[in-house]
Amino acid sequence: MTLNELETLAELSLFELLKRSRAVHEANWEKQEVQLCTLLSIKTGGCSEDCSYCAQSARYSTGVDAERLMSKDAVMENAHAAKANGSTRFCMGAAWKGVRQGTKRFDDVLDIIRGVSELNMEVCVTLGEVGAEEARQLRDAGVTAYNHNIDTSPEHYPNIVSTHTFQDRMNTLQHVQEAGMAVCCGGILGLGEQAEDRLRMLEILSNLDPQPESVPINVLMPMAGTPMEESKAIDSFDLIRMIALARIAMPKAKVRLSAGRTDLSKEAQAMCFFAGANSIFYGEKLLTAKNPSVQRDLELLETLDLKPQAPFADVPKPPAAACVASV
Repeated sequence: MTLNELETLAELSLFELLKRSRAVHEANWEKQEVQLCTLLSIKTGGCSEDCSYCAQSARYSTGVDAERLMSKDAVMENAHAAKANGSTRFCMGAAWKGVRQGTKRFDDVLDIIRGVSELNMEVCVTLGEVGAEEARQLRDAGVTAYNHNIDTSPEHYPNIVSTHTFQDRMNTLQHVQEAGMAVCCGGILGLGEQAEDRLRMLEILSNLDPQPESVPINVLMPMAGTPMEESKAIDSFDLIRMIALARIAMPKAKVRLSAGRTDLSKEAQAMCFFAGANSIFYGEKLLTAKNPSVQRDLELLETLDLKPQAPFADVPKPPAAACVASV
């Protein structure tokens, strides 16, 4: 979608916007299912980047200690537990600038991925920047989706990160799509952005070809010790509107209600699901941040007559890539 089209939608009244997003959702997602995704930090802290919202940056005193890569056995134990709890996607995150072929840590990660891929869940990783060859090796090991959020607009991005560029993010997305993995890519609300920055972010995402398979919409959870620890809370109606706009702009994408759900009421989450969200991170921890309990989530889904996505008979393959939009 174009920025002008998104601006026109954003000017609609809340109820009119929800009416339109709900119609798009029902036209593309017949089953009232919600995908349950488990996110595990397999390597926490000590990151060299200066993302101003992140507690894992080594540049800030946040109380998050740098840890080594988890053992394969420990990761597999978590993956088995995630599958037993109903997750159909297992996401693994590592606090690195990126990975490079031929290094021990990359080889170790590939070995972990091979193990998890045998559980017949979708395998998603977020490891920072990857080149073309690294992306191919990740795909061959069993990665079905690569998470690499663009966070905000290209114009606002330099205000929150200085150690890499917005184009660096886009380059990684291009390598991921060309390697045949699906793109999991979204952003964060509450980074000091303007309304136009949010729409520009959606414009960039919606013009990826193919569009992202999943779009996480996060609300900043201010972390003590980071430059954004005093950031103002985001109004839940702003989040609901973003969910609705993302659903209209990317009809076939799973729109994931992500970080920040601990501060949302049940009613606000219900409106997000109505607006088009059909995926959540499931489990009591998101990397270093809190998340609602498993029982609380299951009770909410039952109340809303929503069902967890059924386990896969065969993990779906991502669509072939055409090109990545330039900025």
